[in-house]
Amino acid sequence: MRGFGQRDYERLFLAVYTGGMLLIATHALWHYLMGHYDAILLPALLTLLLAGALFVRLVNPGLQRMATYAVLISGYLLTAAELAEHGAQAWFWLGVPPALTFLLLPLAPAALLNLSLTPVWLLLALPTATLWQAGLAYLALIGLLSLPARLALQRRFLPPASEQPDAQCQALSHHALTLRLAAEVERGRALKCPLAVLVIHLPQLEMAEEQFGSHLLQALLDRACTTIRANCRQHDLLGRERVSLFWLLLPDTGEAGALIVRERLLQALNRDVFAETGTIQVRIRGEHLLPGDTLERFEQRLTAAGLKLLEPSP
Repeated sequence: MRGFGQRDYERLFLAVYTGGMLLIATHALWHYLMGHYDAILLPALLTLLLAGALFVRLVNPGLQRMATYAVLISGYLLTAAELAEHGAQAWFWLGVPPALTFLLLPLAPAALLNLSLTPVWLLLALPTATLWQAGLAYLALIGLLSLPARLALQRRFLPPASEQPDAQCQALSHHALTLRLAAEVERGRALKCPLAVLVIHLPQLEMAEEQFGSHLLQALLDRACTTIRANCRQHDLLGRERVSLFWLLLPDTGEAGALIVRERLLQALNRDVFAETGTIQVRIRGEHLLPGDTLERFEQRLTAAGLKLLEPSP
């Protein structure tokens, strides 16, 4: 899966801040329509505060913190005013502070701030008799709202099995490669999309560590993987099948496209030169998902192509 990019972040920022400003403005309009003129001032001022923060943030992206604090302060003040005025009748406002905090702040400061302010919101909203019950419910709400942030943090440090990298290079591990191949084969069969796989053999890896040590082996791996990834598309998948054998998965690629990628890789890798071994030697064979192919049959052909490449050259 692709990461959360800067453009996605900017869209989320605009959605959160614009949505918050419109909600508070709507709240002020609701008070006006209901004739609660004494309660209009606070949401009206907060709407202006958010509009100013949004404008400053768009003009100068470096002032992101000021806009974040403006949203938090606006949400907290509005929640405190509603709870102080209506008490237990405004319990739904209790969800605003933790939701805003976890949406705008990282996990650790958001959790700390929510736990620190828990007594404030409960004392404003509830009588003493129901304080402990509401406290448990509010803590459960904090835990529930923190779940997306905790899952994102877990994924950042513990990628799923289908994205586990190889221990030595910038390629998928054998297990992750097998999972992704199965997913791509299933996708190709379901959507009737072409799928090509280039089986890449780097024979120098078999003798690099033995003759020149682990330093040269790592250098060869890094250079080869960097060159391969630089000469294919972003969604193409490079995985390590064996010590010197790699599979490059090319989704939505037919036979002609795979041949173009093969020639491009051969030329690029042959330009990489090491003092100990000379140019990087590479052998590449291509396989394609045929109509009616099962995953097992396709894997067998890929394995056979790899064994053919491992045979010594005549």
